[in-house]
Amino acid sequence: MAVITISRQVAALGDEIAASLAEKLGYRFVNRKQIEKRIVELGFPAQKLPKYDERKPGFLASLTKDSDEYLNYLQYAVIEAASEGNCILIGRGTFIILDELPNLVSLRLISNDDVRVSRLQKEFDWNEKQAKNRIQESDANRKGFHRSFFNLENEDPQNFQLTLNTARMSINDAVKVIECFVKQSVTPEKEAAGKIKIDLMLKAQELVNQLLFDYKININFLAATVDSSPNENGEYVLHLHGVADSKATCDKAFEIAVKLMPALQVKSELTVVQGYKSY
Repeated sequence: MAVITISRQVAALGDEIAASLAEKLGYRFVNRKQIEKRIVELGFPAQKLPKYDERKPGFLASLTKDSDEYLNYLQYAVIEAASEGNCILIGRGTFIILDELPNLVSLRLISNDDVRVSRLQKEFDWNEKQAKNRIQESDANRKGFHRSFFNLENEDPQNFQLTLNTARMSINDAVKVIECFVKQSVTPEKEAAGKIKIDLMLKAQELVNQLLFDYKININFLAATVDSSPNENGEYVLHLHGVADSKATCDKAFEIAVKLMPALQVKSELTVVQGYKSY
């Protein structure tokens, strides 16, 4: 069981390779529309999705709580999909959301600009200027999205295990390379560790969303992480992070977390900043 994430430039054959790879491996390809649908099902307003989904939020949009809510729902949708195993996810920072998974295979697909222009011209019957404008817009949006939500450069090859230039290989050749890499790098031990880790990540994100959306706890930048290994007592430790304007708010969040997560040891690393208002 591997979880494969694909980060791609526009017109680098990301969807085509993902679909072909899924068929070859017998995996599920979780595409853009499925992730968008799940985000809306979880509670994010569909009309607000275009402001945030794989694009840099505008100045005013970035200052609202909608930005944090979108990220929380996105992370839940991605982790939930990955928890089912044997899947391929594309775009939307999936490679960084799932970065701690031992059985993760993170890929980056790129292509020469002239090849990308040619592909877009052929697919949409565009002229050269239209194709170049689309490439510039897409590259800027994806770069801004990753900087805004993850403080990370999506074009940096250090963030990926494998980068392929699809201008220099066919879809079939790319699939063969990836298939071989997956089979060589994802061992049974990594699969077992990955199953435990993704279940813990899902519980942590469920807790965050419950605190924020069900209990209406006013904590900014709330996040929960779980150690990959149990402590000396055999318990997994869940850490709560975030910023609140009172100790009472932090204490309430901690008490609810302990109640909701009886199988985990909960540690509060919440920060109190008196009078803190981020919105």
